[in-house]
Amino acid sequence: MIARAGGQGRAERRGCSAKGSGRIEQGMKSRYATVHRQTTEGTDILDITDDVTKEVERSGIRNGIVVVGVAGSTASVTTIEFEPGVVEDLRQAIERAAPEGIHYAHDARWGDGNGHAHVRAALLGPSASFGVVEGAPVLGTWQQIVLCDFDNRPRRREVYVHVVGD
Repeated sequence: MIARAGGQGRAERRGCSAKGSGRIEQGMKSRYATVHRQTTEGTDILDITDDVTKEVERSGIRNGIVVVGVAGSTASVTTIEFEPGVVEDLRQAIERAAPEGIHYAHDARWGDGNGHAHVRAALLGPSASFGVVEGAPVLGTWQQIVLCDFDNRPRRREVYVHVVGD
């Protein structure tokens, strides 16, 4: 609730601060979980929709928001229609945006050859948020949540799922 000048907003009347105190409105719940996924080298795109849906169900939260993210600077979370044609289109678009095999200052400094992976992850971002309605993430008919790993070696990725609501 946004505090209004000249009076109290609903959050203040319920004893909650609208100024970022870190308190959650009475009746709100929060659940944090992690899901581990093994990836391969190169641009790996994995459908994690079922993992996220299960964690939302486990939370017992019926209405709220879920934030899905990945810890690490060479991976991202986004959405796509998870079918082979669109997945390949995404791979090609990412390759055009941040090609592998060109000069990256990161590679020159560290010598690990994954500068492209860092740039790709930065372009897509580490997390995505979705509404939760009636105990399920709100997604379109053809929309799936995907983990994208761009690193040049296999990784064990930790995906976090944080659900907040009532």
